[in-house]
Amino acid sequence: MATLLDPSARGRVILVGAGPGDPGLLTVRAVEALKSADIVVHDGLIDPRVLEIAPAQAQRISVAKQRARHTLPQEAINALIIAHVKTGAIVVRLKGGDPFIFGRGGEEVEAVRAAGLPVEVIPGVSAALGCAAEAMLPLTHRDHSSAVSFVAGQCKGLTEQDWSGLAGKGRTLVIYMGVATAADIADKLMRDGVAPEMPVAVLERGTLKGSRAIRTLLADLGSMVEREKVASPAIIVVGEVVELSDAQDKLGRWARVAEGSFA
Repeated sequence: MATLLDPSARGRVILVGAGPGDPGLLTVRAVEALKSADIVVHDGLIDPRVLEIAPAQAQRISVAKQRARHTLPQEAINALIIAHVKTGAIVVRLKGGDPFIFGRGGEEVEAVRAAGLPVEVIPGVSAALGCAAEAMLPLTHRDHSSAVSFVAGQCKGLTEQDWSGLAGKGRTLVIYMGVATAADIADKLMRDGVAPEMPVAVLERGTLKGSRAIRTLLADLGSMVEREKVASPAIIVVGEVVELSDAQDKLGRWARVAEGSFA
């Protein structure tokens, strides 16, 4: 049986994870899919070097989203993909990170399958994994964390999300899309019982030129994001594992925290 990557199989969708940014983190299979594309429907944060892998004649269509402003609603993106596939085109739907981690890949797969069209998913290195690796920040560690959770910092509003038990001693919490709501996130976690002195890292533009990894404490998270003018894309990591990272300490008071005299 031919796979969907068989050049002879026309009219199909391939959802491809582009990874956190650096083209070197694409999978071999992702590169093969891009080289076969007639149409590339891509997110706004895709590195131009990744788009260059597709054939020169391939049409590139940006469906970039920004906070509180979408160029196309999700339903229109689904319809766009389906319309091109029905012409017999090979459509690569290129998404930052991994399609199934806050990438709406599941919604797009459902829409394509409901239209009776073939679809394949090629996973990518998620932003959390790629950015954490660059910062030498292990998300789990035998001595510090035996669990890791991923949440969205603005998905359907913070008030509707239950993060109870996701952050604290022995646990790591990774927050996507949380820069604009960093102060609210810190308040929410502290209300849920997470210590104000819990280490936090903000990983900005991970794996890309100009990337920054900044370390602070939970109580200072909102203020630090404002002081340092942190901009998206960035992820927030909350947990003891942050102390193991190469992130730059912007408070200069880790020793006092270790002595239990947070102020």
